Amino acid sequence: MAFFVSIRYRLERLRVRRDRFLRLFKYLFYISLILLLIDAGFIWGLLPDWNHYEKGPVQKSSFIKTYEYRRAEDPGLPGLRWQPVGLSKISKKLIRAVIVAEDARFYQHQGIDTEALKDAMEYNLSNITIGYGGSTISQQMIKNMLLTPSRNPLRKWHELWLTIDLERHVSKKRILEIYLNVAEFGKGVYGVESAAQYYFNKSASKLNMRESIDLAASLTSPVKHNPGTRSDYFLSQQKKIRKNIGL
Repeated sequence: MAFFVSIRYRLERLRVRRDRFLRLFKYLFYISLILLLIDAGFIWGLLPDWNHYEKGPVQKSSFIKTYEYRRAEDPGLPGLRWQPVGLSKISKKLIRAVIVAEDARFYQHQGIDTEALKDAMEYNLSNITIGYGGSTISQQMIKNMLLTPSRNPLRKWHELWLTIDLERHVSKKRILEIYLNVAEFGKGVYGVESAAQYYFNKSASKLNMRESIDLAASLTSPVKHNPGTRSDYFLSQQKKIRKNIGL
């Protein structure tokens, strides 16, 4: 008799645990659903009118606006250098160097380079870091124009969805044009025209391959590693780009 009582008691405990687990799972499911809907609403709120990006002059990025705000607070910072120009006024050598350096499959993917993303995840897992992102030019354009430099996973999630929508509405040519005009090339230096004038005293249309590689090599960390600092890291990036171009 005691044996059956013990079995019944154990079964009752298992049932109670099962019911608790199911209740907890249900609560977590509803909470996750609510958070997902809230986040979807947040992403929806971030979606701009893509017609303003496809046509017309290039607008100031969120990064440029943030720099202007910081400089208003700290006049000791260098003045903003920013001169947006059309893609036709940018050296083809520079365009090639930037694509090779930042997003070799730019014209093949639809905003997200799954191969680069896979490599990035493997690198981050093996090195226990989140420093390597595998971002495409389209993703970087979205980050510059609409988001922040934050590396948190939620920001990256928003970036992915916005990039997918961007590529549905804006041409590759225009995405590249915007990116080249808002990318940072040094403290207060934004866009390839300002960078060309600042570092080489010439327009972006006149840059040769060496100068183009120099600017492309500074994109990963432009404040510390640029044609002015010529750091070891900058030189290693320069060498890598030359090799990938085939020089």
